[in-house]
Amino acid sequence: MSDQAISLSRRLAEGRRQVGDRAGELPTLILEMGYAAKILTREIRRAALVGKLGLAGEQNPSGDTQKKLDVYSNEVVVDAFTDTGLVAAIVSEEMDELRTISCSDEAEYLLCVDPLDGSSNTDVNGAVGTIFSFYRRGVSGACVDCEGELREGAELVAAGYVLYGPSTVLVYSMGDAVDAFTLDHDVGEFILSHAEVRCPARGSYYSANLGRYHGWDPNVRAYADYVIEPDPASGRPYSLRYSGALAADLHRSLLEGGVYLYPADEGYPDGKLRLLYECAPLAFVVEAAGGRASTGGPSRCTSDPLLPSAAEMRWHCSSGSRGVGEVAISVFESADLVAEAAAELFARAAQQTVEAARPFNVALSGGSTPKRLFKLLAAEPYRDRVPWDGVHLF
Repeated sequence: MSDQAISLSRRLAEGRRQVGDRAGELPTLILEMGYAAKILTREIRRAALVGKLGLAGEQNPSGDTQKKLDVYSNEVVVDAFTDTGLVAAIVSEEMDELRTISCSDEAEYLLCVDPLDGSSNTDVNGAVGTIFSFYRRGVSGACVDCEGELREGAELVAAGYVLYGPSTVLVYSMGDAVDAFTLDHDVGEFILSHAEVRCPARGSYYSANLGRYHGWDPNVRAYADYVIEPDPASGRPYSLRYSGALAADLHRSLLEGGVYLYPADEGYPDGKLRLLYECAPLAFVVEAAGGRASTGGPSRCTSDPLLPSAAEMRWHCSSGSRGVGEVAISVFESADLVAEAAAELFARAAQQTVEAARPFNVALSGGSTPKRLFKLLAAEPYRDRVPWDGVHLF
């Protein structure tokens, strides 16, 4: 950080001058999220002293047990953006359905938010966060069907998260860069602490709930085994870091490099992470910082609101036999490491499938990661490990 402190409001004002009308009212909305974060920081810090810890006695629409701070955090966020007049509707993890709050011509945006990510940590003083995304509406004025707008063409234009830990950090992107600000309690301002964040090409950490390991697809288990195999040349094994707060685990990967995954399992066959207020916002940030996020299919997790709100994020290594198959996994990682892991899975699956006297069928697709994959497979050590006579490419 430079000797001259740059506040969130100043940074946003500078950005508005650079891009002009393209910024729209996003700077105002980011500032409002900062305001809500200051209130939540105060309440989270003193929750144990004012009776705000513990259960609220209800379940949210996602089926999670609501904590008192869940309910309060949702009220703070909804109230903050209701007052702006710039948001037509809010989708929140803590509300049963989308809430329309303004139909004025100025209400050009839709807000999707998880007000208190990782709220199970509140009673043990663990890290928690707020995850948010703003969609620009395709129409203005009358908003009788904001949910339909969200499904049919609203554009994700800004996203970020707030991490409440030893310090409060607000991270946001409007698509072209990622900045992180730390709350200075003495002056009551968010101050720029990490300018133009870039996700490292490699890291040494992975985040996953290994308590669900035995319920994962065998290929996902193979990937988890791969990242902890000793291999000094590739920097493995990775060290496990899993806090139970998505924003906290993602923040580590964003700054230090690594991978976050939450695969589908027997309890959550479609995956557990919600698209609109967990996957898409964080994917938007990671990709803006030069990292990678994938649904595993042709859809990008940042641009396909047609998927259900509880949709999983998937990484699709290849198609054909389930030797490689669909790996239900949320990946925030460099393309090089994704290709390296895919090559290892490819070689193992090809060997197992051909040894079982079955053809190993692989559908080729475009993009940089498949190119990296087949470049690796054509070289040692994979070239001799893959039984190419039994592999059928199409």
